[in-house]
Amino acid sequence: MEATATPGSQAGLRRANRERVIEALRSSGTLTQAAIARATGLSAASVSNIVRDLRAAGIVSVRDTSSSGRRARAVTLVRSPGMVLAVDFAHSRLTVALADTQGRLLGEESIGYDVAGDPARAVRRAVWLIDTMLIQQRIERAMVSAVAAAVPGPIDPSTGEVGGITCMPRWAGARPGDELAERLGLPITVDNDANLCVLAESAEGAGRGLEHIIYVNLAQGVGAGVMVSGKLFHGAGGTAGEIGHIGLDERGEVCRCGNRGCLETFVGAPYLLSMLPQQGEVAPGAALTDLILAAEAGDPGCRRILAEAGSALGRGVAITANMFNPQLVIVGGELAVAGDLLMEPMRRAMELGTLGSALRELQVVRGELGGRAALRGALRLALASSK
Repeated sequence: MEATATPGSQAGLRRANRERVIEALRSSGTLTQAAIARATGLSAASVSNIVRDLRAAGIVSVRDTSSSGRRARAVTLVRSPGMVLAVDFAHSRLTVALADTQGRLLGEESIGYDVAGDPARAVRRAVWLIDTMLIQQRIERAMVSAVAAAVPGPIDPSTGEVGGITCMPRWAGARPGDELAERLGLPITVDNDANLCVLAESAEGAGRGLEHIIYVNLAQGVGAGVMVSGKLFHGAGGTAGEIGHIGLDERGEVCRCGNRGCLETFVGAPYLLSMLPQQGEVAPGAALTDLILAAEAGDPGCRRILAEAGSALGRGVAITANMFNPQLVIVGGELAVAGDLLMEPMRRAMELGTLGSALRELQVVRGELGGRAALRGALRLALASSK
């Protein structure tokens, strides 16, 4: 889903003036500020302000020179202009990042926040965090060419609307891209976080050089990003990869989607935490990290919870592997920190449920980018949409 700035807006005017200056430098090489003003028709004060901002962003260099016997400032374009922004709307944390057009990270800010509580407030908070970072980097919004956002839920590609099957129920029906575009005045692209995770891992993480990958994202819910022949597979309505709702037990616990015994009821964080033993070392109400640490320390109840989760995950992923025949399954998200306590039972279950021909070329590994995968994927999506 994409949206653009209003043509007559102040941000649009600043961007247009900046592009006029940059185009003049591209065409003529080094120019004095006075020559830029003549070439663009902009006032000397406007040129001075634009050059100052471009210099702060490292896009131009400025040196003292002389012209017609007078002191002047020569301006040279030193690298391609334009910045991109990424926003990661996680369940309880909000992160934004800024990169240049080569993908080099220039800044990043992250805060704990109840993102799940209210989509409109979360968007406003994201805009505040973006502006805070841009001020620190001395970069105007008009210097940003594209923004991409990661959301933990399916996104309808035709409308940008968050689907009803999401671990943040209050976001169902929301259109965060439209809201961000209106507040930022910038082009926005939004996608599911698992899709962006597989995009990042395939380019710079565990999936480098491979074309057929499934990224399994384990956190509040369970989702997957599916890459086929090097391209993201969204499905007709954006719900491809919702493997958390594969049915494993028709008599099992009722899932938030309304069905019984979905994979998510065996692996999702709220379900796992609800199984903590009353008399165990980890008290009810603890976080997923506490459960994992206790399991690593040898707590038998917590180890059993992770083992059963891994076994159920293997059964669900086996179905997906039989369908898509990937080269690689990457396990990421909060629960992936459990490592072999989760993944060894998962692998054993996959050996029983996956076709031999599909299993022969298949590897199952942990992600390399950890909790930064969705953010890195959003930066890549923003870079792609800015070209």
